[in-house]
Amino acid sequence: MLLDALESQIVLVDYQERLMPAIHEAAFVQANALRLAKAARLLEVPVWGTEQVPEKLGHNLPELRALCQRTLAKHHFGAVSDGLAGWLRPPVRQPSGNARSLPKHLQKAPQPAAPERPSIVVAGCEAHVCLLQTALELLDEEFDVWVVTDACGSRTERNRDAAFDRLAGAGAELVTTEMVLFEWMRTAQHPAFRGIQALIK
Repeated sequence: MLLDALESQIVLVDYQERLMPAIHEAAFVQANALRLAKAARLLEVPVWGTEQVPEKLGHNLPELRALCQRTLAKHHFGAVSDGLAGWLRPPVRQPSGNARSLPKHLQKAPQPAAPERPSIVVAGCEAHVCLLQTALELLDEEFDVWVVTDACGSRTERNRDAAFDRLAGAGAELVTTEMVLFEWMRTAQHPAFRGIQALIK
């Protein structure tokens, strides 16, 4: 039940310029999101971002956006409804070799490959809306979902904590930033240990 960096991806949900000033403990939440993203880059864990209606709420904070491989602009609260799962899964494998020369009724339909990185580490805002719905959709897509509680926020503590209760009940693992980083490394002998230790101090 430990996170493995080789099986992980991270999704940063809606740390948007016009939303963050309203978030409870915003500076603390942002700092942990930045630690996660920087550590992920050191460990070659893919980092993805989402933005809710960016034409109205603005883009994600520039320092976080710069660490994402891609950022998904969305209109649904849950990012899977706007295509996130397609980014997290490898492409569908087409039959190779002689299989293509068989008559169509004898060919097997192309099957999606199993996710090569099925552990999705999720953090973001607001915890009880976009983060919650994205995480629940990912669980429904049969990903393993790890919600980083100290990098998530809502406008109120009550809404944030209600989201965590619901996510735990649905099967998501609730973790903290430091849990993620130390599980990804597993040992103080990891080559990235000093770089990640510097992010925590």
